Amino acid sequence: NIPANAKWTENGVTVAGGNGEGGATNQLQYPFGLFVDDDQTVFIADTGNNRIIQWKNGNTTNGQVVAGSGNGLHQLDQPTDVVIDKETDSLIICDDKRVVRWSRRSGTTQGEVLIDNITCSGLAMDEQRYLYVSDAGKDEVRRYKFGEKIGTLIAGGNGAGAGLNQLSTPIFLFVDRQQNVYVSDNNNHRIMKWNKGAKEGIVVAGGLG
Repeated sequence: NIPANAKWTENGVTVAGGNGEGGATNQLQYPFGLFVDDDQTVFIADTGNNRIIQWKNGNTTNGQVVAGSGNGLHQLDQPTDVVIDKETDSLIICDDKRVVRWSRRSGTTQGEVLIDNITCSGLAMDEQRYLYVSDAGKDEVRRYKFGEKIGTLIAGGNGAGAGLNQLSTPIFLFVDRQQNVYVSDNNNHRIMKWNKGAKEGIVVAGGLG
């Protein structure tokens, strides 16, 4: 919880990368989504390098690649987001037209496809371990139980558009404790909030052109 009177410093601190664009372990190339674990380890979807790389708290020198490149089960192809499933100690990765699970246990050499045929762009997980996935191709957000392939429509799904029941290339997601979903509605230049069970969203930021 963030206090109402919280203040941030004006200047940020580099915690990963900062050594120019590239594929070395001290560099990033077009990083997209990220996840911060309880121990402040940062997991980054390093999209341009086709990998997930972690940077441990306090180590700003080099990251460690934890899932690697290409489109086979042992590879990734321009991943865009990542979350951690603590129950299975695994990474859930938004990859090229699929969602894959990649165990964090040592010796893991390939991932497991959870959902396919989806233009996955963003991920979130709630406290009940429901997985939320934004589909930029279908302009919608769906919620999945692990093992499901179809999921439940949560937001959008009415074609690309700017109506309150529509999205246009949704990207990143956040789910609060009440299972309300916040969506970065990319092509509409707005942030939408969809209350649990709602048929329409609420514009909470942007959307003015």
